[in-house]
Amino acid sequence: MSNYRVGLYTLAMAIPLLAASKTEPNFSRDVAPIFYKSCAECHRNGEAAPMQLLSYQEVRPWAKAIRERVVTRAMPPWLADPKHGQFVNDRSLSQKEIDTIAAWVDAGAPEGNPRELPPLPKFTEGWVIGEPDVVIKLEQPVPVAATGVIPYQYFVVPTHFTEDKWVQSAEIRPGNRAVVHHVIVSILEPGKELSGFGAGAFGRLPGLVGFAPGEQPKILPTGVAKMVKAGSKLVFQMHYTPNGKEATDQTHVGIRFARDPVRKYSRGGMIPNIGIRIPPGDPNYEAKASWTASDDVRLISFMPHMHIRGKDFKYTAVYPDGRSEVLLNVPRYDFNWQLIYRPKDGILLPKGTRIDVVAHYDNSPNNKFNPDPTKEVRWGPQTWEEMMIGWFEYTREDEDLTKTEPRPSGSGL
Repeated sequence: MSNYRVGLYTLAMAIPLLAASKTEPNFSRDVAPIFYKSCAECHRNGEAAPMQLLSYQEVRPWAKAIRERVVTRAMPPWLADPKHGQFVNDRSLSQKEIDTIAAWVDAGAPEGNPRELPPLPKFTEGWVIGEPDVVIKLEQPVPVAATGVIPYQYFVVPTHFTEDKWVQSAEIRPGNRAVVHHVIVSILEPGKELSGFGAGAFGRLPGLVGFAPGEQPKILPTGVAKMVKAGSKLVFQMHYTPNGKEATDQTHVGIRFARDPVRKYSRGGMIPNIGIRIPPGDPNYEAKASWTASDDVRLISFMPHMHIRGKDFKYTAVYPDGRSEVLLNVPRYDFNWQLIYRPKDGILLPKGTRIDVVAHYDNSPNNKFNPDPTKEVRWGPQTWEEMMIGWFEYTREDEDLTKTEPRPSGSGL
């Protein structure tokens, strides 16, 4: 064979290999940018995720498991129906991103050229919101028993603020994730007292921030904040879950103050149905509740809340002209992911708009998380009981705090 023919043959054999090298995704060029954007917030040292996924060496052993979780959309966790609304904190992957990860794993999960790696995302160690201006913690470690049912506990901690503070973001960090089920931090203003700090009295306080499995920190839009008055105290509602070992916890909350002029007061609301009575074995019990806007308002977040029998949750706006619109639909609720949904630009609701919330529960044997399908289930704070709350947060359209004093803020988160 002549040198000319040998050259043609070699070139013909090389073309498919060159094409494959260009089209096959690799970690450095194609996959790392996706991970840094949508996974790194949790999959890094000190966060809730069980492994770090920042380098190729860390990711490669998990490649097949990652493919399965991504293709089924189990990860990153995002439960909202994409047909309704757009959300600024949407962590879901596009179909193109899912296909890229799947193709990368199918190709053997190649590393590619490390020089093509994008810069690592910048995080403040131990915080999602960035370095806090102030950190407030429980004053003493709290002992947690190894077994038994622990009622909600309430701890009052001074802020030592000598002037009013506008809080733009806040983040709760459990001292011991193994035993902390959830935390709600609320504001006790100067001169106010709560007798016994029961759930009823606590629920009337202005909320600051919460923590539950999968819940993201409180990050308010620019120009929106919560006020913590000088001399206020913070009340920590702590729900501990024993895990078989004696433990201690000293949870803390980090706070960042507003850097920009504050025009709107963040107000919290809740739409509950405390009268739920779920019959034994019922696979599709329905609960409803409503709230009506007394002003023109703009919704800035939603957070549906149920326990382990919860199936789905929907918020629908019914406008004064009779028109209705689904604001948020969570078709497959997951108790392990207590997500906050922040709509882009907020959602304007004219005065008189009604928000209807509808939830369904599975109290049948088919629910693998159901502790006892033979019992009626009512409202209660423990995981084996149930709740139905449509949390939401909003601002008033007629309010400009650079010109006027804020009106009462109400309760909730």
